[in-house]
Parts: sequence; C-alpha cells; structure tokens
Amino acid sequence: MRPAEIETRLRERSILIVPVGTTEQHGPHLPLGCDTIILEHLSDDLSASSGVIRAPTVEYGVHTGPRPLPGGAALRRKTLRRVMNELIESWEEGAGVESFLILTAEANDAHQEALSTIRSNTARITAVDIYSLDFEELLDRPAGRVHGSELDTSLVLFLAPELVRMDLARDVPPTPELVAESHRADQPVSIIGYPTEASAAKGAALYNYILERISRCLAEC
Repeated sequence: MRPAEIETRLRERSILIVPVGTTEQHGPHLPLGCDTIILEHLSDDLSASSGVIRAPTVEYGVHTGPRPLPGGAALRRKTLRRVMNELIESWEEGAGVESFLILTAEANDAHQEALSTIRSNTARITAVDIYSLDFEELLDRPAGRVHGSELDTSLVLFLAPELVRMDLARDVPPTPELVAESHRADQPVSIIGYPTEASAAKGAALYNYILERISRCLAEC
C-alpha cells in the first residue's frame, strides 16, 4: 500500500494488526516458521474481512532453548520487547495508530512476557496468542502445550500442505515430565503431542474457529 492509502484507511479506523511469528522447529515433519505461516494467513484474512490494515510480519520470536536447530533463529526476550516497543512507538507517532492487535502463536513464557509488557504513550495494545484458545472439542487428542502436535500440524496441512512431511511425523505423549521440560529455557522440545492424528479437514475447522474468535476480538479493539 502507498502512504496515502494507509493514511485514508487509518482515518476510517485507527487500528493495526501486527503478526509476530517465530522461526523455530516443530518436529521433523513441519517447516521452520510454521507459526509464521499460520499467522500470516490469519492476518491476511482478518484484514480482508474487516478492512483493517496489517503490518509486515515480525518473523522472529523468543526461542525455548539456547540453540535453535539448523535454519532456526531467535531473539532474546529483552530484544523482542525493545523491537516491539520501537515499532509501536514509530507507528503511533508516525501514523497516529490508536490501537494495536498483536497476534502470535508461541506459548513460550519469555516470548509472551515480551509481548505483554510493550509500552505505549496513548495507544491501546491487545496481544493474543492464538494457541491459548480452547480447541478441545476440535481435536481427537488435545495435548496442552503445542509443538508439532495435532493442532499446528492440522493447520499447516490445511494452509500449506506441500510443506508437511507426514511420513516423518511421530507422536510424543505429553507426560508431566516432558511438559515441565518444555517450560525450561535450557531444554528445547520440538514435539509434544500427536501429529499423526492431524488432517487438513481438522485444520480447516480449527482455522475457521480461530478466525471467528479473533474477528470478535478485533471488533472489540
């Protein structure tokens, strides 16, 4: 969009959708950045249906472990918070944006903290982790904390099936020990759950559910 078009849209409704993705592993069967792929589709569809413009995606988030697998990359918590603070300040002061809907798909505590502590002089900031929604009725084997599971695998099968290698998918039952390990900063866990239960049909139902819920949230921002 050209600057004049953006200015016109912001006069109509001064809100900006900001997707914040990650570039990390979700098991051997999913591509790096699968969270980003999901968020970009969601942000595009929200923008198209509501008329609210969206910012370019921030493609790096806070990683759960010290060393991402090959191709992965991450920011420190303080770095992501600083990046987001500076972007919000720039959009607020330069374009007069009055409200921000920040979308992410990363349950890491440090990542969530970075987004929940963004500062603004006057703008309203709403940060939503799409994986925090209740998906229990839409999944055969809900697994809590998401990483390469039935949930995210189904979503990518629906949105970008050519990027999924289901022949490499393997189930990792979410034992209490493994779930606890996934919360530790020094223990990256790439799969928790049952990706072999995933399907594109489930992904469609899950995606439409997310889209409907976030659309309601956007309407209230």
